[in-house]
Amino acid sequence: MRNTRHNARAAAKEESHERIVRAAARAIRRSGYEGTGVADIMKEAGLTHGAFYAHFESREAMLAEAAGRACAESAAAVAGVVASAPPQEALATMLRAYLSPEHLKQVEAGCPLAALGSETARQPPEVRRVTTRHVKEMIDLVARQSPDWGQPGAHERALVTVATMVGTLVLARAVDEPALSHSLCEAALKALAPAA
Repeated sequence: MRNTRHNARAAAKEESHERIVRAAARAIRRSGYEGTGVADIMKEAGLTHGAFYAHFESREAMLAEAAGRACAESAAAVAGVVASAPPQEALATMLRAYLSPEHLKQVEAGCPLAALGSETARQPPEVRRVTTRHVKEMIDLVARQSPDWGQPGAHERALVTVATMVGTLVLARAVDEPALSHSLCEAALKALAPAA
């Protein structure tokens, strides 16, 4: 009986923790690291502010886990796009999805690199470590889609491709002219995947 109650409490705590991390992963992309407060996250997760420290030792620990979740969600979405395309079309399909009007509008569920890039440099080491790992994974994923994967130039092209993808999305979201936003995405697509 005691184990059953303990297991139920542990499961409830784990489920609450998941709600907090999901809410924080959305919030950091929507409002940035500095615009994400503990009280707002806990409210969005349906929990009291006081319950926060039962789950995290600090706000920074929550931000690092939220960044990890946001990166994992983004990586899974990109991997899904790649897996759904024929191998010879995977890179172009991924680029079209990443620079699409839909992804442009999905700040809170989209790529955390584009949503948080300039802010990340001012974050604690835990957050930067998570971001660094995600950047490396993105570069590797792009390189593996290259027809010359394994050759010296493939990695360098992947570096440029990821930097261009993320930079384009940052700028396309920053401007207040839809036509310019669209032109930025189209120009990047044309440069990165002429046949896309």
